[in-house]
Amino acid sequence: MAPRQGIDPRQRAGHAAGNAAGSAPDELSSADVSRPGAIADRIVDAILAGRLAPGQRLGEQALADLFGCSRTLVREAMARLSARGMVEVNARRGWFVVQPSLDEAREAFGARLALETGLLHGLDGPLPKAAIRQLKDHVAREQAAIRAADAGERSWLLGDFHVCLAECAGNGLLADILKDLTARTTLIATLYQSTHAASESCAEHAQIVAALEAGDQPRAIALLRAHIGSVAQHLGQDATADDPLAPLRAALSPLQAGRPAAAASKAATPAPSPRPARTLRRRALFTDLIPPANPQPEP
Repeated sequence: MAPRQGIDPRQRAGHAAGNAAGSAPDELSSADVSRPGAIADRIVDAILAGRLAPGQRLGEQALADLFGCSRTLVREAMARLSARGMVEVNARRGWFVVQPSLDEAREAFGARLALETGLLHGLDGPLPKAAIRQLKDHVAREQAAIRAADAGERSWLLGDFHVCLAECAGNGLLADILKDLTARTTLIATLYQSTHAASESCAEHAQIVAALEAGDQPRAIALLRAHIGSVAQHLGQDATADDPLAPLRAALSPLQAGRPAAAASKAATPAPSPRPARTLRRRALFTDLIPPANPQPEP
């Protein structure tokens, strides 16, 4: 397949970092939101940037106000996102960002592994110099975002590297599919608290680009496989996202270890012996208007 020049990475970075769903209202309303697809893309970019959390509610009226459009457009955008597996709807509560289960997480990473390694397997030859420059520029911006501690741009760039790689390889359709898959795995990494550091991901991206620049396709495939597998393996295994009562259960758990010392000593003091119960006299609510007759003595 013939590689093609992808979207200018600076435009794509600005699109996500500056105009995601977490941006200022004037930036959102001035954007091209005449199409539901544009609203949907902004929400996916916000997920990639880590600005929308798993399970977060997306109110139709709030989004309509932010984007300066009708609820009809928002509703159509949310329906498209639902078909793409990004959001789900509750009949009474509205739209929510999906919360993938651990099994769905493994499936998502497995799908990415098959697609991305297959993409490199399908290359007819080395990537052109223009594509290599684009990938190296992308990695440089990842490094800059990590140094600047810009969590949103860093998260978006790390995920977008794989989309950029598909574009540089000349497969725009696969790039669109990978964008959604990467967004889902971003939610998964947030939900299951992946310990795979951003600096590690960036270093692995640089190694993949170096192998592609050297024309070593088998090494690039092996590095890509190890990279995706490493992120997946660092997911937390003791996940509580599948238990809807987990947050409430944690909040209501007994505070045995966290009680103040005064409270603990008070609890340790033996309780005094209970006082004998007092006999309560029954009080009449009203006095008798007619006194009772004197009882007759028994014969």
